[in-house]
Amino acid sequence: MDFVHLHVQSAYSLLNSTVKIDELVSKVKNSDMHSIALADRNVMYGAIPFYKECKKNKIKPIIGLLADVLHGEEAYPLLLLARNNQGYSNLLKISSSIQIMSKNGIPLKWLKGYRDGLIAITPGDEGIIESLVKQGEIDRALDELQNLKSIFGRDSFHIAIQRSENQVTPLFHKQLLDLAKSSETAIVATNPIKYLHADDQLAYDVLRAVDGGIKLTAEAKRNEQDAKWYFKDAKEMQELFYDIPEALQNSVDIAKLCSVEIKMNQSLLPKYPSDIPADELLEKVCYEGFIKRYPNAPNHYKERLQYELSVIKKMNFSDYFLIVWDFMKYARKINVLTGPGRGSAAGSMVAYVLQITNIDPMEHHLLFERFLNPERISMPDIDIDFSDTRRDEVIKYVAEKYGDVHVAQIITFGTFAAKASLRDTGRAFGLNSTELDQLSKMVPNRLGITLLDALKESIRLQQFYEENTSNRNLIQTAMKIEGLPRHTSTHAAGVVICDRPLTDTIAIQEGHNDVHLT
Repeated sequence: MDFVHLHVQSAYSLLNSTVKIDELVSKVKNSDMHSIALADRNVMYGAIPFYKECKKNKIKPIIGLLADVLHGEEAYPLLLLARNNQGYSNLLKISSSIQIMSKNGIPLKWLKGYRDGLIAITPGDEGIIESLVKQGEIDRALDELQNLKSIFGRDSFHIAIQRSENQVTPLFHKQLLDLAKSSETAIVATNPIKYLHADDQLAYDVLRAVDGGIKLTAEAKRNEQDAKWYFKDAKEMQELFYDIPEALQNSVDIAKLCSVEIKMNQSLLPKYPSDIPADELLEKVCYEGFIKRYPNAPNHYKERLQYELSVIKKMNFSDYFLIVWDFMKYARKINVLTGPGRGSAAGSMVAYVLQITNIDPMEHHLLFERFLNPERISMPDIDIDFSDTRRDEVIKYVAEKYGDVHVAQIITFGTFAAKASLRDTGRAFGLNSTELDQLSKMVPNRLGITLLDALKESIRLQQFYEENTSNRNLIQTAMKIEGLPRHTSTHAAGVVICDRPLTDTIAIQEGHNDVHLT
């Protein structure tokens, strides 16, 4: 019997998983599985990389979200899977709501507005139903179950049954199965994945220690073989659920129901807000600028401008130029220093007369075709520099002009570099600051160096590694977390502007100065 993993968190559930997306998909492929779900906690950072990697490897991607849901004051996670594109769109909105409106979770009543196209599954130990069953409050658990079923529909809500080798609570599972049977709720076997291999548990424990700012216990450092959140193949799952095969079959059936197709490389250019059509307005402001830039221009200058405008109109980029013209004009108005223009954009007379660039393409014999070529459809690329002490003012202006749900700055991910992974792991292992400094100095100071390279190059690090088992564990664990995303920050200048609300296409979260991040 087949089985599909529906409850997987990647390293984009920051500091709560060691799973790298490319390694996950490779593991699925090598395990002869044909489908896999990704459901990071409250965020959709990994959705597109996951989707692309699955498609590349002919694996069916199931896009999900482990969403914290507020039941009164308390938040409990709920596993949500996108049945279709409407469901995917709703996951983007749920994630955005959690990240912006309420960091603790999305209110239960809000789920009614986002339920279309979604399948809901209880998450396991942390779920509200499971928590109430454990506390012996079966009637309350039934009430919560019925409430969730009323939101998602009887066929789109499932109770997850989870088992692992070290499971010692058969009564709890019996109570869950009885609850499912009495309420006529379908069950499904799930196995939460937070690391790929059983021996990755120590690396996972280190991430949790880093997140909590605590040290590992002695038991954790011994890496006990009681891992339960690793990737189990279909055979292992069949052995665990030998007595309830329908729970395994339901994972396959749910996977079949889920089909999301994400369009890539769409042109979602925003419109410049004006009562005058963009083509007309662009021509008007260009000729006004032309008179100022070229007061005594020969005819072939005007012909060059007319040619460039015809190409821009043909390629539907008039709004693009107006948007750039507008915020450059604003920057000059408030005396923000801007650059003279870089790259192929310097070859455009339109950019010059709009004062987007300050280099005369006619004087320097620069070609417009290097910038925009009607034979090769591609987005215009205008490199713009602003004073780094005041660029936030220009970004805020853009957000206010086009609307806060249409504009966002870009998230970047800080990752565990060689020295950082070594220091964080060492701290979790209980090393003091002096020992951490000594350990860090064993890694050569070279940009982009990996711990593997450091081990080959540094005799001191080799000696440390060979000294004892604890040291070997420390370095091997640091290697496993090396390269994983550690935290988010804001890209210095990248800004996304979209013609529709961003949450129709991508998830957003709270940023700085009332400008969202994506």
